[in-house]
Order: sequence, then structure tokens, then C-alpha cells
Amino acid sequence: MTEQLTPTLLAFLGLAALAAGWIDAVVGGGGLVQLPALLIGIPSATPAQLLATNKVSSIFGTATSSVTFFHRVGADLRTALPMAAVAYLGAIGGAVIGLNIPKSAFNPIILALLVVVGAYTLFRPDLGRESIRRFHGHKHVVLAMLTGFVIGVYDGALGPGTGSFLVFALVGLLGYTFLEASAKAKIANFATNLGALTVFAPLGHVLWQVGLVMALANIAGGYLGARTAVALGSGFVRAVFVVIVVAFIIRIGGSLLGWWG
Repeated sequence: MTEQLTPTLLAFLGLAALAAGWIDAVVGGGGLVQLPALLIGIPSATPAQLLATNKVSSIFGTATSSVTFFHRVGADLRTALPMAAVAYLGAIGGAVIGLNIPKSAFNPIILALLVVVGAYTLFRPDLGRESIRRFHGHKHVVLAMLTGFVIGVYDGALGPGTGSFLVFALVGLLGYTFLEASAKAKIANFATNLGALTVFAPLGHVLWQVGLVMALANIAGGYLGARTAVALGSGFVRAVFVVIVVAFIIRIGGSLLGWWG
């Protein structure tokens, strides 16, 4: 890294992390705010450094929002903890893959997934408003674990939209409300961030000074976002979910079309 870490640069990255923490806590996907900010602010950083530093910031925010959601909404740990455990393992494997595969190769896949997720949510207005549990007992937990593992691999390898994918899977596949899904998604997302850092940190890819400054801002954003989501309920979370997914589609689609770098 050749950039000088000026107060202006750190303030810019801190504001991005604050916004990302709020978005992550409400519906997930703050990485598409933080990663472009890191790329703009520190253009000489390697892809691994950007991903690793983003994870340092994100893990503090997801930890904060996880605790806030748990105290205010609750989360069935019989489902959430097994899902988080396999998500952690998946993220370790994904991070190893991410060290060897160009991120650009994933963009068309991410875009296709986001279009499907966004369209399904938009045209199903009742989705996630009421809790209609699909599958029960052992099958319910196994499906949650499979979901956590697959999305964990994705998060370790690349990551943008991970929280949104977790929320959508918990709502669409398992029948949770958006608010319930957000609570469980935060626990799994904390685990995926930890899994990725298990690979990135020992290899020296984390820019610690930047990451810790952003982490403080992400904590504040995560706390505020979790309280906002709890106060305004599943309808608000669904609305933010749709807006964020559309923003992801525009951002990634525009990159593929060469609208911006």
C-alpha cells in the first residue's frame, strides 16, 4: 500500500463503514458500500487486502448487530448456531478459493442471482411478512445448515450481498419473517466473516490501521441499524431489502457494461 492514511481518507472510509454497518444490520449487503470505498481510497491495495480489511470492519459490525437483535428479537439458537458453524467452515474454504480465482469471474453469477432474488421478492408482496415455517425439526436445521455452508463459501471467496442472500434464503426457503431472518442472518454472517479472517489474517493481508478505524464506525452503524429494524419491523426490512438488491444489480450490472470502473 502506497497511500498515506490522512485524516480525510480515514474519515471517508469511516463514513462508508458507518453506512455499511447500518445496511448490514437492517438487511445485509454492506460490503458493496465498503469494498468500493476501500478500492477508491486505497487503489494500490491487492484484492486480498481489500477483502481482508473489509472483513475486519464487518465482523465488528455483525457482532454488534447480532447481540442487539438477540436481545430485542431473539433467535432460535438451535437453528442459528449449527447454521453459523457450517457457514464458518464454508467461509474458510471460500477464502482459499478466493485467493486463487479472479473476482471478475463471479460478477455475472452474482448479477443473475440478484435479479432472481429481487424479482421473486418484489412480485411476492406477502413474502416475509408472516412466519410460515417450512420443514420442521431435523429437516429444518439441516436445510439451514446447507444454506449457511453454501453462502459461507460464497462470502469467503467474494462476499458482496452475503447478508442479503442469507436473509432471502431464510425467508424464501425456511419461511421466516424478514425480521426473524435478519436476526439469524447476522449470527451466520459473523461466522462467515470470522472464517474468512481465519485464512486472510495469518497470511498478512489485513490493513489493520484502516480496518480498525472502519470497525469502530461499523459498530456504530450496526447498533443503529439493528435498533431501526426492530423498531420498524419486517415491512421496513423488506423495503430496504428490495432497494439494496436493486442497487446491487445497478452497481454490478453497470460494471459489466463498462459504465464505471
